[in-house]
Amino acid sequence: MAEDLFSLSARELLAHFRAGTLSPVEVTRAALDRIHALQPRYNAFAWIGAEQALAAARASEQRWLRGAPLGRVDGLPTTVKDLLLCRGGPTRRGSLTVDPDQPWDEDSASVARLREQGAVFLGKTTTPEFGWKGVTDSPLTGVTVNPWNPALTPGGSSGGAAVAAAFGMGVLHLATDGGGSIRIPAAMCGLFGFKPTFGVVPVHPHPPALTLWHQGPIARTVDDAALMLSVISGPEPRDFHAMPSHGIDFSQPPDGDLRGLRIAYSRTLGYARVDAEVAECVDAAVAELAALGAAVEDIDLVLEDPITIMQPLWSVALAIGLEPMTDARRALLDPPVRDLAAPGFAMSALHYRAIERQREALARRMNQLHDDFDLLVTPQLATTAFAAGHEVPPGSGLARWWEWSPFTYPFNLTQQPAASVPCGFTAGGLPVAMQLVGRRCADVLVLRAARAWEAAHPFRLPPLPGQ
Repeated sequence: MAEDLFSLSARELLAHFRAGTLSPVEVTRAALDRIHALQPRYNAFAWIGAEQALAAARASEQRWLRGAPLGRVDGLPTTVKDLLLCRGGPTRRGSLTVDPDQPWDEDSASVARLREQGAVFLGKTTTPEFGWKGVTDSPLTGVTVNPWNPALTPGGSSGGAAVAAAFGMGVLHLATDGGGSIRIPAAMCGLFGFKPTFGVVPVHPHPPALTLWHQGPIARTVDDAALMLSVISGPEPRDFHAMPSHGIDFSQPPDGDLRGLRIAYSRTLGYARVDAEVAECVDAAVAELAALGAAVEDIDLVLEDPITIMQPLWSVALAIGLEPMTDARRALLDPPVRDLAAPGFAMSALHYRAIERQREALARRMNQLHDDFDLLVTPQLATTAFAAGHEVPPGSGLARWWEWSPFTYPFNLTQQPAASVPCGFTAGGLPVAMQLVGRRCADVLVLRAARAWEAAHPFRLPPLPGQ
């Protein structure tokens, strides 16, 4: 059983706990053993809480022996991205500016939901400083690398969560997405990543990016992601933006295939330039969506690159984060953070509101698109994983990470649900993904389509080193 332990889904592990054929302590110890074996090479964790995890696993084991689990994820080893508060361990946000000597006695809203239902927290996964970029390296933790090839980046900013998921260093992996940070590493690591509709997962405390910032799962299967989403979603009195649950259980999406779904396919959104091998792989996947029963239409969706909207909003968010810092603390920052924050300090309220109106116009345009189509499909990224320790592919002539991730940030602006779904590999063996986007609040529909795709094309995971 040991070598097959993390080929089991969350549901299968829970069934073992119920039957007494596995215990949460056994699974947690196996997860910690794998973390300690792989951490020196892959650097997926900013902090590991082994003693706390084992204590929580022992408490879970006793509950299962009594036949009284605390909730739907009782005993499941879980990781939390190091942008989210998790009681008992430091949340340093990839930054030397955060003092680790604090009480750390509060959970973020989503972490609290998982804890209430018995999740076992293994530790905090790596992030670039404040999650500012689409790769995972920081002044605090150094460089995190890709599970398929450790010379390459896993993407970011939730790169540590993706590496942990790929190698079974835990079962549930909580991540954040303020411009692509769930979907980018999911795509580069061959995993399922889901950014739900803004407000479906409550947020407390809110970061400076506010309505751009989503939380959701990175997982080895759609079902594992849906289970986590069901636990962390729902109303939260501390979050003004949180939606009611509407009685939705995301872990039980409607049965069915893709028949009857109207899918629009846009290769570029009108502005993106995509590597030929990526485009070819996604084209083939879209043809398969049609073969699975969807009505697929290539559309000539011509948008202006909304980075002109997104980048100023990011600048203001970074400026808000940096504003309380002394000059001495700012000197510890990753230099691009200071550079990107600078325009935010100078922006007027009138200019900010004008940008928000452009954002509203983009959201209306996407609402109108979904009057005719249930889902929009795009490539997830314009490239595959590239050399670790670089913000852009070396020699590409690109300046910033969003130039190779042009399909992610539009849907933070519009707050729509979007999933990164593995759809093949390049000739060199690197994962490629397509993105499934639904109208706001159509999270169940996106999960249904992803599940139908996974059933026909099971996701392939990287082998453990040495195998």
